[in-house]
Amino acid sequence: MPQKIIALTFDDGPHPETTLPLLDILAENRVCASFFVIGENLTPETVPVTRRAFDMGCEICSHSLTHSDMTAFTPAQIRQEMDETARRIARVTGQPPRFFRPPYIAVNETMWQTIPLPFIAGYGVRDFDDAVSEDARVAGVLQKARDGAVILLHDAEENFKTVGAVRRLIPLLRAEGYAFVTVSQLFASRGIQPAHRILYSHAAQTTLYAEDADE
Repeated sequence: MPQKIIALTFDDGPHPETTLPLLDILAENRVCASFFVIGENLTPETVPVTRRAFDMGCEICSHSLTHSDMTAFTPAQIRQEMDETARRIARVTGQPPRFFRPPYIAVNETMWQTIPLPFIAGYGVRDFDDAVSEDARVAGVLQKARDGAVILLHDAEENFKTVGAVRRLIPLLRAEGYAFVTVSQLFASRGIQPAHRILYSHAAQTTLYAEDADE
């Protein structure tokens, strides 16, 4: 039976005080993840952090330039957000992003028509809310984990509870038989070409939203 796979993903970085310790944890455990970065956060201070993630085998994806609700944008504004973020990522990695996570998981027809990348959502645990404890984050991910899933977490500024949760989650998920992959590897390992008009929370999804996802 093939090994179960799962993709850890992180939004809203990079931030040195959260992304760096996450990278330490990933490196210690020989795990790769996918980081959906905000273009404006790619600064002279954080570019080395992102380059380290990329050099470790992690994937750098787009979470827009300004983390705005893009459903209110014109096509020209959407292209500006996407193109500038792609340029900033390519300056770090040498390649444009392959995937896009919409801010707030908000989409509309204009975005579908304007953005050529596959859209990625994920199984979240509201770890952007400081009121959600580290224990609740761990329990939530374990409850939502499944073969082929995308797990949606945040390496936002001062989100230390998620750093602690990830440290605990990696061995727990491994004990349940999971191997950790990037989003690209998730689809490739299942022989799936991501389709248009799907907000992917797991690789085999065929509907716009995963019915059991809580992004």
